[in-house]
Amino acid sequence: MKIERDILNNLEKWKDSPYRKPLVLQGARQVGKSFVLKEFGEQYFENCCYINFDFEKEHKPEFAKTKDPARLVSYLSVVKGIDIKPETTLIIFDEIQECNDALNSLKYFNELMPGQAVACAGSLLGVALKREGSSFPVGNVDFLTLFPVSFSEFLPLFNKTLSGFLQKYIHVKKRDPIPEIFHSQLIEAYKLYLCCGGMPETLVRYLETKNWRDVDKVNNQILTAYTLDFAKHIDSKDIPRLHRLWQNIQDNLAKEDRKFRYALVEKNARAREYENAVEWLTISGLVYRTFQVQTPRLPLAAYKNSSAFKLYLVDSGLLRTKLRLSPLTILQGDKFFTEFKGVLTENYVLQSLVRQFGNDIFYWTSGNQAEIEFMLDFNNRIIPFEVKSSMSIKSRSLSEYRKKNQPELSVRLSLKNVEENDDLVNLPLYLADYISLLII
Repeated sequence: MKIERDILNNLEKWKDSPYRKPLVLQGARQVGKSFVLKEFGEQYFENCCYINFDFEKEHKPEFAKTKDPARLVSYLSVVKGIDIKPETTLIIFDEIQECNDALNSLKYFNELMPGQAVACAGSLLGVALKREGSSFPVGNVDFLTLFPVSFSEFLPLFNKTLSGFLQKYIHVKKRDPIPEIFHSQLIEAYKLYLCCGGMPETLVRYLETKNWRDVDKVNNQILTAYTLDFAKHIDSKDIPRLHRLWQNIQDNLAKEDRKFRYALVEKNARAREYENAVEWLTISGLVYRTFQVQTPRLPLAAYKNSSAFKLYLVDSGLLRTKLRLSPLTILQGDKFFTEFKGVLTENYVLQSLVRQFGNDIFYWTSGNQAEIEFMLDFNNRIIPFEVKSSMSIKSRSLSEYRKKNQPELSVRLSLKNVEENDDLVNLPLYLADYISLLII
């Protein structure tokens, strides 16, 4: 089963750009980077030359000997048996963080052979570059990031009719209510996605087997694979703390205010002892960090409280598995789920916001009296995002924020249908992936 990824549109734009540089495709492990680059090569080029530096270590000495792209292309043509031609051949360097010489060669591909299309994938590139002796061809590469499969990418696999309707609705770009027959079905599809999450292997396993034990088995294998990376890419002295942080990260999210507390990771733990671990998980793309702001002014980053933050997971499905929540508690909405549906919903919304707006997402508090889940700068204005996991939308926090700050636009995401009242827009949670289109 093939998942159509939206990033292929961005890859096509990169290919056709007259200012194209070698591309680095970033993203957490197992979100599908290798698959996407191979699919891109098959669809848009006559042939592909693929090298995985973690698996094919025998190629590393050649990159250590020379950075001349002409010599490297000649070498690759021989060892791969491919007639490599600029514009018609895509060269793919996978796991490029495992070969710093190959990473450095991108500079010379850009300067001496700009017509040759080169795309690279690196899961832990930011982490790997912190190693002694590592360097990066600054200014000589383009970047794209691949995230877990989004709800909008999942929907065509689940129900093409619903997906087709939603695409037409978004194309019109009117904030009109969704017809109830579609609204109720989209809510059910959203709940199913919340259970699965967006890791490609997990989604495919569910769609093929409809077996939730298989789903959790795959998610646990992915979580285990992440822990195996710790020993490979971090100093041995930091490994125990990183393990403790990763194993207990869901405990902070299970608290009502979601605020990260080092004491929940280890009794009497201090910030300086775990700063490297938090930074590692953030750079690796395994977690998203949102900082607190109490003064909502532009730019928000200038007013953040660096000591107060929340850590969410890269994928809501992985979070559900770490919380040991049965999918049935979500689909059936039993009482046990009410304790955790808020954090899963927030994690889902944050994933959508990061895909659309980048990592500079914040949350607002007013002492201990009020809190808005997410805030961001967009088109020179600050937009608050309130997240509700049910039909109930009563909120003193958003009312207080609007009264104090009078924003041009406020957005609430909930299970309710589309509704617009002056400066407040309610969007159903299944429209989270389209926020950037609907708030323009």
